Amino acid sequence: MLLSQLLSALPAILERTPGDPDITAVEHDSRQVRPGTLFVARRGGAVDGHHFIAEAVSKGAVAVVVEKELKGLAVPVIRVPDAAEALAWLCAAFHKFPARKMVMIGVTGTDGKTTTSNLVHSILLAAGFKAGLISTVNAVIGDQILDTGLHTTTPDAPEVQRYLAQMVEAGMTHCVLETTSHGLAQHRVTACEFDVAVVTNITHEHLDFHGSLEDYRAAKAKLFEGLAAAHRKAGVEKLAVLNADDESFDYLRERLNVAYVSYGLGESADARATEIVYAPDGTTFVVELKLPTVDGGQTTIRSRPSFPVETALLGEYNVSNCLAAITVGLKALGLPPRTVRRGIASLAGVPGRMERIDLGQDFTAIVDFAHTPNALKRALETARQMVEDPAPNLDNQKSGRGAQGRVIVIFGSAGLRDVAKRRWMGEVAAELADFTIITAEDPRTESLTAIMAESAEGAKSKGGEEGRTFWRITDRGEAIAFAVNMAKAGDAVIACGKAHEQSMCFGTVEYPWDDRVAMRAALSARLGLRGPAMPQLPTSL
Repeated sequence: MLLSQLLSALPAILERTPGDPDITAVEHDSRQVRPGTLFVARRGGAVDGHHFIAEAVSKGAVAVVVEKELKGLAVPVIRVPDAAEALAWLCAAFHKFPARKMVMIGVTGTDGKTTTSNLVHSILLAAGFKAGLISTVNAVIGDQILDTGLHTTTPDAPEVQRYLAQMVEAGMTHCVLETTSHGLAQHRVTACEFDVAVVTNITHEHLDFHGSLEDYRAAKAKLFEGLAAAHRKAGVEKLAVLNADDESFDYLRERLNVAYVSYGLGESADARATEIVYAPDGTTFVVELKLPTVDGGQTTIRSRPSFPVETALLGEYNVSNCLAAITVGLKALGLPPRTVRRGIASLAGVPGRMERIDLGQDFTAIVDFAHTPNALKRALETARQMVEDPAPNLDNQKSGRGAQGRVIVIFGSAGLRDVAKRRWMGEVAAELADFTIITAEDPRTESLTAIMAESAEGAKSKGGEEGRTFWRITDRGEAIAFAVNMAKAGDAVIACGKAHEQSMCFGTVEYPWDDRVAMRAALSARLGLRGPAMPQLPTSL
């Protein structure tokens, strides 16, 4: 593709030197440059791509996109206001704008993004659509499941556009894209041409990057503000799906230039859950609608249309996630309730989201991704529901089990990330868990001891007593084993913060780690079963 063809996609060009070479690749990593590449000198948080222009040209880059003024280069130079934004549009143009060939559904929020994205994807599959999924866990393209990275964030723009192009090539008609605040702020999802935008909630998180809750909320709002300007597709209406229960509702609604629909537990919501029943193996509820519903190809409006829903997912927050996906299915996609119900019921679970590890023990063991104060609160509330036994029977009395089990939580806080939440998470754990073990979670170059001390102070402020209700154990494997070994029949042990992630960062090194493997190792050791070895970290030495 000629350089001029690619540049026509850019929203702004400040300066351009002559030349129109044929472009065979678009790269922002000089290590990936090969002859024929257009190199985009993007400025990142720690690395400035302008420092690698000479290397890129020596490797065969035939043109460069920059933000800084640059003279005397032998190849065409294009200066733009924002190289990250330019990179996204250039990659989209290079792949012939794949997002314009699919219905694009973006899901953002602090907590619940991955689960909601998977629920929407499940509904699409139940409806018979060929649908792709890009989440912070993986990318799903037909039968292919591709890993999207060591830690959970939206992939960079080149990877996102490449996944979208693969979906189009595979015949996908719909794509669900989990959209993080980093992905929005850093233009990773720019040029994704969204048709539907969904929010789960907006609570305290990533203030290390965004600086304030206001800036964090503004980053999330970009998904909704961009709907009106995005490429319009024949027969597809732009729609925002908002959480009527969340403080973000009014903030986002005021920034919309497209139609919106709401979901929630309150009466004001367009899609509302009632008659909720929580069981150890799943949740049931009734959806009441103020929405037109589709039945047998005909749109019908009843005074209070309703239908029952069953899901294997646990907890009130997953009712909210289900409602978000149900609203997308009914309103954005025009699907009948029976199809939406089937899609919700068919999702057995999401990796690392309230994922049970069962080796036959007489207590519940769970791995969950909760790494924010709000997510930890909701995870512990759900764990509490699981151990409650309002009607103890004779079998329970014989086994020595009381009317209610105990909740034992293991959590940490990441280094070089939002500092304020460390104490807050300690407070939440002390209030909602019976026993707390504070441990490591990606300390990076910060002092693990200092990070844990902040959470411990939070626990103490809510009445926690070290050595009696909470402990500090630096090695995460030892912490999980400690929790497992103190559990009694009917208890719930929940390890929070790492979930499906496959590594943990100490210093600048990523060490292999999986909470699910660690939980199985601890359970196997306690039960005397053959099982995996406990993964080793620097703290294990």
